[in-house]
Amino acid sequence: MRFLPPNGERGTLGPTQNFPAVAIGKNILRLTPGARIYDRDNRTIVHAQLPPGAEVVYSRDQAGYVQRIYLLTEQELFVLKQAGKR
Repeated sequence: MRFLPPNGERGTLGPTQNFPAVAIGKNILRLTPGARIYDRDNRTIVHAQLPPGAEVVYSRDQAGYVQRIYLLTEQELFVLKQAGKR
């Protein structure tokens, strides 16, 4: 398993939004200028490659903007659900 931020929030990606917005759950959030998005193989991807409906863990900066998004693997999702976290 890879390192996920301890203060991260879990959510489900919503429909595709225009950059720099991202829909997570019922919220439309803004990405920071240097935001990183990691796919299930821990490779960085661009905003346009975000798959709607994917389970993610994301972290925010002090202003509330999203700075990192991790697309969760089935194994990571299982472990998080078993641990009762997020």
